[in-house]
Amino acid sequence: MITVADEGDELRVVSLYGDSEASLRPEPALLEDLDVVLFDIQDIGARYYTYQATLGFIMEVAASTGTKVIVLDRPNPIDGVSIEGNIVHPGFESFVSAYPIAVRHGMTMGELGQFFRDDQGIDCDLEVIRCEGWRRDQWLDETDLPWVFPSPNMPTLECAAIYPGMCLIEGTNLSEGRGTTRPFHLVGAPWMDRSVFADFCTKGAEEARLKGVQFRPASFEPRFQKHAGDPCHGIEIYVSDRNAMEPYMLGLVVLEAALRAAPDDFAWRTETYEFVDDPIAIDLLTGSAEVRVGLESRMRPRELEEGWVTQQEEWLDRRAGSLLY
Repeated sequence: MITVADEGDELRVVSLYGDSEASLRPEPALLEDLDVVLFDIQDIGARYYTYQATLGFIMEVAASTGTKVIVLDRPNPIDGVSIEGNIVHPGFESFVSAYPIAVRHGMTMGELGQFFRDDQGIDCDLEVIRCEGWRRDQWLDETDLPWVFPSPNMPTLECAAIYPGMCLIEGTNLSEGRGTTRPFHLVGAPWMDRSVFADFCTKGAEEARLKGVQFRPASFEPRFQKHAGDPCHGIEIYVSDRNAMEPYMLGLVVLEAALRAAPDDFAWRTETYEFVDDPIAIDLLTGSAEVRVGLESRMRPRELEEGWVTQQEEWLDRRAGSLLY
C-alpha cells in the first residue's frame, strides 16, 4: 500500500509498484536486452497479495520481448491444498484481482506461472525450478525454512493465515490494523463500540459454524494509514486452530458484524484503490459485487459461499494441470 520509486545508476533498481498503473509492468525496453529474468519472491497464498500478479505482468511483457522467465519456486506457506472464495468475474480485474483465480488459491508461485502460461495463454518462455522436500499439505513452519516476512504488514505466518479473509477490511472505512504490531488481527475505528462489535463477531461465527478463531474487544492506535494517531475500538482476532479456521469465511463474518454493529458509521471505501476508481475497493478485492450486495441485503456468509461451489470446482479443474507437487 506504499509505492516504491526507482533508484540507483550503475546498478539500477526498477520499481514494479510505483505511482501509476503503468508502473506495475516493466517497460519492454528493459527486458529486450536481457537473457533471463529470475523471479524469486515469496507469495503467501492469497489472490490479493500482488506478487503473483507481478509475475503474470512480467510474463506478459517477457512474451512480447522473447525474454525467458525462470521462477525459483517456494512453498505456499498456508498449504497448497485448501482453497476458498470465488473466482474473479470479468470487469472486476485489478492489481488485487488480475487473473481468474480463487481467493485462497492453494498454489505455489511456480504453479501460478504455469497456470498463467497454460490457462491464460501468456506465451512466455517459462521455466520453474521446483522447491525440494515440500508436500502440498505442509505449512511453512512444518518445513525447515524460516519465516522471513515478505512485506512490512505481513510479520508472522499466523498473519498470513488470516489474510485471505481479513484483507477484505481494506475495502471499508475500518482500520485493518496497519500501523500496529498486529496487522489484520486488529480491526476497528474511532466510532466503533468494541463490545457490541465483538458480540456480533462471536454470534456471527457461531451462526456460520466458523471454528478455530476467537474475538475479544480491543482498543488500539494505528501509527500510519487509516485513522493514524486516533484511538480505535474494535476486536482482536485469536487463532486457536489454523487447520479448522476458514480465513475467507472469517473475513465475511467480520464484515457482516461491522455492518450490524455500526450501521450509521460503517461504509465501503470509495477512494481510488490500486489505481482503480470503479469498481470500488471491496468489489475489486472480492472479484465481483456479490459479497457487497449480498451482505447489504442481509444474506448470511454461508449463503454467499453456497453460490461459489461451482466456481471452486471449476478452479480445481483449471489449476490441476499446472500443479507440480
